[in-house]
Amino acid sequence: MNENLHILESLKHSSPIIQLIWGLSCLFFIIIAILTFYLKYLRNHLRVNEKIETKYQEIYESYLVTYLYAGNDEEAFSSEQQIIIEKLKKYAADPFKRKIIVSTLLKLRNEISGEMGESIDKLFIKLGLLRYSLAKLRSKKWDVIAIGIRELTQFKIKAVHKIIMNNINHPKREVRKEMQFYLVHLYAFEGLEFLNVLETPLSEWDQIQLLEVLQLNNNTQIADIKPWLKSSNDSVVIFALKIAKVYNQFEAKEVLIELLNHKCEDVRINAISALSHLNIIEAKNILKNNFNDRGHEEQIGFLKMMENVYEASDKTFLMEHINHKSTEIKLLVIEVLKNINFEEFALNEAELKKTLTA
Repeated sequence: MNENLHILESLKHSSPIIQLIWGLSCLFFIIIAILTFYLKYLRNHLRVNEKIETKYQEIYESYLVTYLYAGNDEEAFSSEQQIIIEKLKKYAADPFKRKIIVSTLLKLRNEISGEMGESIDKLFIKLGLLRYSLAKLRSKKWDVIAIGIRELTQFKIKAVHKIIMNNINHPKREVRKEMQFYLVHLYAFEGLEFLNVLETPLSEWDQIQLLEVLQLNNNTQIADIKPWLKSSNDSVVIFALKIAKVYNQFEAKEVLIELLNHKCEDVRINAISALSHLNIIEAKNILKNNFNDRGHEEQIGFLKMMENVYEASDKTFLMEHINHKSTEIKLLVIEVLKNINFEEFALNEAELKKTLTA
């Protein structure tokens, strides 16, 4: 006790800086102690919630499995299904339990397909869960909006696509992405109508994912891509060029050729790639005539095209570029020359290879 009093007395007569340091040390100690107790409480709380969630999930899974096998062909919903619906409706009134019901429905929806999958979609609406997903679309938080759109996609709710379209140019990429996936998952090529009014960039990764979704869809009716090839949004034009390649859109030949003079280099490079894939030989002469005015990537793209559409008359042009400063272009030129006349290439192979070291 006397020792503590001595410390306090010494502190009282010490300099203000030392008193401040001691004061801050005590404050930090108290804060750390409070945070430690709070973290312990939070961890225990999460464990309890996890146990409760697991318990309810098992109950709801049991209800849902019974629901799926209790249907018949005579009624939209059998009497046994109606009982389960009423029970789940009561649970759904509680936000915590509603969240578990939705996650359980999604889990089952991802595991089954066909008529049972459609039955899950109908149950989502019957339980009144649709209005909660739509309410999320009115949220001021972008992540809540994204979750709402994702739920509508997963349960294949088509009737609300006009509401979803309101987010077409949302400032957050995540929201735009969910909206785009909603439209393409549910409407395939018809869903690409958003490209007509899209003002924001469509990222490379989003383009790849949208193409994957389109290819998984059984709808073989391809949309007219010409309006998208003429879009003022360069990323939309590039995406349309990728569609032209994947779905062999030879009908868009004239517009594709026009894109060789587009103001954006990325568009021109993708246009060359699409024209090469489609073996549109008319583009070759255009590119030959202004080869030196084009960027390095465009030149490489054109020479790769020539590997598919070469003619004997191209030899003069190729020989003009056999000593190009780019090694990659030299190699491509030699490869095309080899394809044009393999015997002549074999005779002069040693001489041609010297150009690589020039």
